[in-house]
Amino acid sequence: MLENYFPILLFILLGLAIGALAMGFGWLFGPNRPDSEKLSPYECGFEAFEDARMKFDVRYYLVAILFILFDLEIAFLFPWAVVLNEIGLFGFIAMMVFLGILVVGFIYEWTKGALEWD
Repeated sequence: MLENYFPILLFILLGLAIGALAMGFGWLFGPNRPDSEKLSPYECGFEAFEDARMKFDVRYYLVAILFILFDLEIAFLFPWAVVLNEIGLFGFIAMMVFLGILVVGFIYEWTKGALEWD
C-alpha cells in the first residue's frame, strides 16, 4: 500500500532538491553589490531595517483591507458566472444585490478620501 506513495515522495524530494540547488547556485555565483539605492525603502514608506515596534501610518492597513475587499468580489464573481444558467433569475438578482452593496461601500470609501494618498 505505501509503495503507491513512493512516486509522490520522490517527486517532492526531487522538487525540493532542484529548488535548493537553484537557490544555492544563485547565492554562490550571483553578484552581491549592495548600494544605497538597493537598500532604500521600496513601496513601504519607512526604512526596512529599523525597530519593528515603530509607528507608521494606518493607511497601509486601510489600502490592504480595501484591496482584499474588492479582490474578494472577483472571487465570488467567477463561480457565479459559471453557474449563471443553472441558478436563473434568483441568482442574478442576488449577485446584483451583492454588487450593489459593494458599489455603495466603494462610493463611501471614495467620498471619505480613503483612496487618496497624500
